Amino acid sequence: MSWLFQRRKSFGYAFRGVVTLFKEQPNAQIHALATIGVVTLAFYCEISRSEWRSLMLMVSLVWLAEGLNTALEYLADAAVPEQHPLIEKAKDVAAAAVLITAFFAVLMAALIFLPLF
Repeated sequence: MSWLFQRRKSFGYAFRGVVTLFKEQPNAQIHALATIGVVTLAFYCEISRSEWRSLMLMVSLVWLAEGLNTALEYLADAAVPEQHPLIEKAKDVAAAAVLITAFFAVLMAALIFLPLF
């Protein structure tokens, strides 16, 4: 029973992280709107199973990048509250990872949806 209780607590922490991500990160809110939009469009266009796989992979990668970027920012701010050039670089590179991932997600969406219109 304690194993089950521990798993329940772990899920609670994860859901708390999701709430934090949405409440405190405006970019996560933008990603949420984009996710809803692309999924809605995919249903409307009746894309193939392989296109769904590609789309969901890209959506999950963007969310992964955003979550890790946010976690890195929180850790960096806690570890070094004052301005530090290396912390600034780390945050910039993490943000760049989100941007690059989002760019390729848009490219994947274009490859899937543009031929349909």
